[in-house]
Amino acid sequence: MNPAEHSPLRRRQFLWEMGAGFTGVALSALLEADGFFARNAGAAERPRPLPNPLAPKPAHRPTKVRSCIFLFMFGGPSQLDLFDYKPELQRRDGQTIDNEFRRHTKTKAVLQASRRTFRQHGQSGLWCSDAFPNISRHMDKLAVVKSLYSDSFAHGSAVLQMNTGRILQGHPSVGAWLSYGLGTMNQNLPAHIVMLDPRGGPTTGAPNWSGGYMPAVHQGTVLRTTGEPILDLARPPGWSRERQQREIGFLNELNAAHAQARPGYSELQARIASYELAFRLQSTAPEALDLSQEDPRTLEMYGIGQPKPDWHPFAQGPAPFGRQCLTARRLVERGVRFIQIYSGGGGAGGQNTWDGHHGIEENLKIHCPEVDQPIAALLTDLEQRGLLEETLVVWGG
Repeated sequence: MNPAEHSPLRRRQFLWEMGAGFTGVALSALLEADGFFARNAGAAERPRPLPNPLAPKPAHRPTKVRSCIFLFMFGGPSQLDLFDYKPELQRRDGQTIDNEFRRHTKTKAVLQASRRTFRQHGQSGLWCSDAFPNISRHMDKLAVVKSLYSDSFAHGSAVLQMNTGRILQGHPSVGAWLSYGLGTMNQNLPAHIVMLDPRGGPTTGAPNWSGGYMPAVHQGTVLRTTGEPILDLARPPGWSRERQQREIGFLNELNAAHAQARPGYSELQARIASYELAFRLQSTAPEALDLSQEDPRTLEMYGIGQPKPDWHPFAQGPAPFGRQCLTARRLVERGVRFIQIYSGGGGAGGQNTWDGHHGIEENLKIHCPEVDQPIAALLTDLEQRGLLEETLVVWGG
């Protein structure tokens, strides 16, 4: 063999060609839906397409809700300064009491009431402090749950319990459960999407949106806060969509036969579904995430375009969270099942999270204005578009 007769195969090209084989398996369900197998019915018997783990499934009981937006305030907001008014604490402000932290260990403690001003709002009469002037106008839409508690006082494990129900890693997150149980209403977008705070993510990271022991296809897809929201979606230079689909289609049957010989292999099915979704995202994600399509008045309502405050290094104003809330509304419109948005991040030890150990008043002054206007705008926007009745919006941390 004369090496000069063969052009060298570069490493990147080799990896792409090999990766196309896996992607071909991923497109079995897509090609079936497009009529690929029907058009080739006269050829040899085709392997059956694999079941789609993200296919929409009916709920166990009738329900109006189709999507959930979970607004996660990482660090633990002070409920006593926001929604949980304590009139007795106001009356006993400054009194000294015996405080038992541990068994047989007692200290003297001084009661301190909230410095916020509380009022009852709407027909429901729910209490809300002046820290949330915009959200307070929506109190009749809210249900305030005061009975939750954690089995751990450590932030990392407590956040895990909020997301997975357990204080240890390895269990599916709530978004993964919804994806597994209900599938997705839009095969062109992930069922489970996560958006992190630009200052960083929660302490325990990816296990908070993990699929746990479920197939990996149900874990959350993280949208980046800077640059391209989803990495590596662009096709290689010089490749058209048609060429990519032709090569994938050619390899599809071999890969489908390979997968069919291994029934019940959930990891393979999850990988297939993930590659199929990646192929579809090349055309659907840019449009879904393009906020320039929105009316300027909508952008203003969410606080997008407001300058970053300069009074504190961790303060960022409503614009970043506003962009994420508006993105969540666009995703709900397109049938995404579960969207989680984090406010606060980057670890403990400062005012970059809702953990107010370094000064509760300063902490509230940083974080409340960042989320108040965007959340109120989200509720208004969903209601105006007829989406609020079928979207569960959860606020907590």
